[in-house]
Amino acid sequence: MKKFVFAFGALLLVVTFAAAFIVWRYPMAVFNWSNRRALKSAGFEKLFVDTEAGKQAVWVAGSGPETIILLHGLGDHAGSWSKIAPDLKTRYRVVVPDLAGHADSAPQQGPLSVGTVLTALGGIVNAESPNRPVILVGNSLGAWVAMLYADKHPDRVERIVAVNGGAIKGDRPEYSHLPETREDARKMFEAVVDPGTPKPADFVLDDIVRQAKTGPMARMVQTAPEMGNYLLDDRLAEIKTPVDLLWGESDQLVPLSYARRMEAGLRSVRLTAIPRCGHVPQQECPNTFSRALRVILDAGPAAPKQTDHTDSETSK
Repeated sequence: MKKFVFAFGALLLVVTFAAAFIVWRYPMAVFNWSNRRALKSAGFEKLFVDTEAGKQAVWVAGSGPETIILLHGLGDHAGSWSKIAPDLKTRYRVVVPDLAGHADSAPQQGPLSVGTVLTALGGIVNAESPNRPVILVGNSLGAWVAMLYADKHPDRVERIVAVNGGAIKGDRPEYSHLPETREDARKMFEAVVDPGTPKPADFVLDDIVRQAKTGPMARMVQTAPEMGNYLLDDRLAEIKTPVDLLWGESDQLVPLSYARRMEAGLRSVRLTAIPRCGHVPQQECPNTFSRALRVILDAGPAAPKQTDHTDSETSK
């Protein structure tokens, strides 16, 4: 019996050491696995959709009359929404894709363009909601492609909720490069979270640098010269789809001033700011974000602004 107890204790020690090593060496992989596992535990089923950009991984749950599609940001994956999606599935059919070139979605290698992500989104919308418009909720890159898709296919999108992202030129070009050192990663992290959010350990920052060199961020940087073709700075007023801007106001990467510029240009728009929250509010402050999103969805689409002509007529 003593030998068995000793052997079991030794095995437990080895397993614990191995697990600790994996967390230390690959913290981002462990974090990502945990979030994707949470989607599965909440009843989401992973499926694959054939698109012109290749097979796209989507997580699906719920059976409501409307379909809501949650789009993550650059370098992220469907698990980004693991704290939000379970609440939505009681009211909507919820579709959470890995954007093209991210996680389990094609293409897995080579340069990655905004156009490829946009093409893949079109295939997902057509496959998952062929008969009625969808609601697109997008964070960062996800907000960008949501607006681009709605611009091209206004009949396929009922409304957009853009979360700390959009389709106009950014305000902070100094954050456009990939982190090459631990200090670069630290500055980037501090730019996207509230000052009160706990800071990551050095080994996590080192893993962020490693991931940035070969992941979707690096692949998309290779297509940076063509990104200007996908900006709508001078065309925001042409977007017919109602847009809600839901903003973590501590974000320095895509600050509130960026949201204000979009608010000024869009024809049907509302802006809701979330205090003490940064660039990825669905992860940093999920409870506050979820409440704000629920209020926005319950309020219905944003109404069109009154034009100057209407205002002048009213004042007569």
